[in-house]
Amino acid sequence: MSRGFVKEDDQEEVPIVPQRAYLPEGVTNFVTQAGMDQLLAEKQILINEKENLSSTNENEKRISLNYINAKLQLLNNRIAEAKVIDLKEQPQDEIRFGAKVTLKTKQRRNIQVFQIVGVDEADIAKGKISFISPLARALINKKNGDKITLKQNREDIVFEIMDISYQ
Repeated sequence: MSRGFVKEDDQEEVPIVPQRAYLPEGVTNFVTQAGMDQLLAEKQILINEKENLSSTNENEKRISLNYINAKLQLLNNRIAEAKVIDLKEQPQDEIRFGAKVTLKTKQRRNIQVFQIVGVDEADIAKGKISFISPLARALINKKNGDKITLKQNREDIVFEIMDISYQ
């Protein structure tokens, strides 16, 4: 049947679902076990929301259900593509995915600690940076005592690697 014969009120609103954290095409979705646990917990929350959806308005309920289903689809795709990295198998004296790195900036002499994690786990407020970030890419394969330079618009920042650990 042609859409021309459908009442305007019958047309369903398509919910706009924000994309997940950016992961370039073809890049493996590495995650720590904690990151996989977070993804699975998020999935359970969405499933619970879906099961407990209540609305007196049938149209609102359908729109909410479509929104949750769309979020679940994106999340399920991310989980299916995830590759959990066992931090115990990483070289303990070298920076790789999952490493917690203590850095000292040469200019300011302050100490910062970052852990290299998956894109969905990244949270700069918690000191977790994505493995695709410029800082993480500069740190990969480095060792204690090495120095790296991060190019900035105004000035280059030189970091010295003080410690590497996997937890």
